[in-house]
Amino acid sequence: MSTREQDDQRNPLLEKVAMMETLKQIDNVLIVVSGKGGVGKSTVATNLALSLSLKGFKTGILDVDIHGPSVPKLLNLNNKIPEVKNKEITPIIYPPDLKVMSMGFLLQGTNQAVIWRGPLKYNMIKDFIAHVKWGKLDYLVVDCPPGTGDEPLSVAQLLKEKAHAVIVTTPQHVATIDVAKCITFCRHLDLPMAGIIENMSGFVCPHCGQTVDIFSRGGGKILADEYNVPFLGSIPLDPDIAKSGDEERPYVHYYPQTATAKVFEEIVAKIAEIRVEGQKDPVAETTTASNGSGKIAVPTTDGKLCTHFGHCEAFAIFETSDSGAILSETYVDPPPHEPGLLPEWLSSQGVSCVLAGGMGSRAKELFTEKGVHVVTGTQGENPRNIVEDYLKGALETGANTCDH
Repeated sequence: MSTREQDDQRNPLLEKVAMMETLKQIDNVLIVVSGKGGVGKSTVATNLALSLSLKGFKTGILDVDIHGPSVPKLLNLNNKIPEVKNKEITPIIYPPDLKVMSMGFLLQGTNQAVIWRGPLKYNMIKDFIAHVKWGKLDYLVVDCPPGTGDEPLSVAQLLKEKAHAVIVTTPQHVATIDVAKCITFCRHLDLPMAGIIENMSGFVCPHCGQTVDIFSRGGGKILADEYNVPFLGSIPLDPDIAKSGDEERPYVHYYPQTATAKVFEEIVAKIAEIRVEGQKDPVAETTTASNGSGKIAVPTTDGKLCTHFGHCEAFAIFETSDSGAILSETYVDPPPHEPGLLPEWLSSQGVSCVLAGGMGSRAKELFTEKGVHVVTGTQGENPRNIVEDYLKGALETGANTCDH
C-alpha cells in the first residue's frame, strides 16, 4: 500500500483516540533539539534516555530524524525490525528495558534515502506516537533533527502538553546564535524548556585526564543566563564518547564510572527535579478539541452509562462531524447477548469508538480486530455529556470495571 493510500484511509477520530490513549500513559516528554547540526544532539539524547532508564525510570526514546536517523546505530540496534500487529508497532528494547523507535528500523539498508515533504513526515511522527506500544512511561525522550523545521514543530505541537525542551549546543559563538533561535521557537509555541546542555565543553586528555578548552567554554551558560533558561550542565569532548559511538556501545552503559558519565547523572538529577515540580495533569484534562468524524457508541441502562458492556439495555450511538460536533443521537437495542457478537454488530453499525465503563479483554481484542477503538473506565452517567467530554479531550476515566 502506498503512503498516499495509507493517508486516505486515516480515520481522524481513531487517530485522535489513539493519540490520547498513548499520551495518558506517558508522564513526561523531553524534546531534544539543537539550533544546528554537528553538536552531538543525538549522542546526548541517547545517553540521556539510557541514563534515565538505568536510574529506574520507565523510559522510551523516539528518533524523529526522518532523513538521518542515528539512534539505532548509537544503540547497536541497526538490524532490528519492530513487530507490527493490528496496526500497532512494538518498540525495540535496548537491554534491560529502554524502549526504542526510529525511522531507521523501517529502512531497507542504511543507504536508503527518505524523500518526503512535511505532511508525510507529520503523519509518520503521529504514527510513531499513537501506534507504537509505548505502555506506561515516566519519560519519552524525543530526538529531533537540528533546526526548527517540520519535525521539531510537529513534535512540539503534538506533545507540548507533557513536554519540556532540552536544547543542546556547543560552546562556540556560531552555535549559540542558532540556539537563540531554538529558544524563540520554544517560546513562540509555549513549549517549556528544561534547560540548555553545553556539549563538547573542553577536551578531556586521554593521557592525563585534564580538560583543555579547544573551542571555547561557557557559551551555553552565558546564553542560559541571557535568556533566563535553566542551565543543565557541560559535557566535555571525551574521546571515549566518540569511540563508543563508532563501536555502537552507548557511553553511559559502558563507561559508567567516568567523570563524563557523572555529568550525565547530574543532568538527569536536575531533570528529575523538573519532573517532580512541573508534573503535568493527565492529557485528557488538558487536550483541546480537534477534528474527528465518525460514530461513537456508549452502552446504557435506563438511559445512563452501563458499567458492564455486555449486559446493557441499549447503545447510544452518536454521529460526530469533522469539527467534533455531535450531529445525531440514536438509541439502538443490541442483539441477544452471545460471546463475541457485539463487536461484530457494532462494527456493522459503522461505530469507530466505544466508550465503556468495563469490558472483558477478549471483547477488546475483537474490537481491535474490527478497527474499533475502545476506552474503558469511562466515568459519568449521561451518555451525551460523556461523548461531549470525550470530543473536548476532557473525559474522565478510571479502572476497567470488567477486566477479565
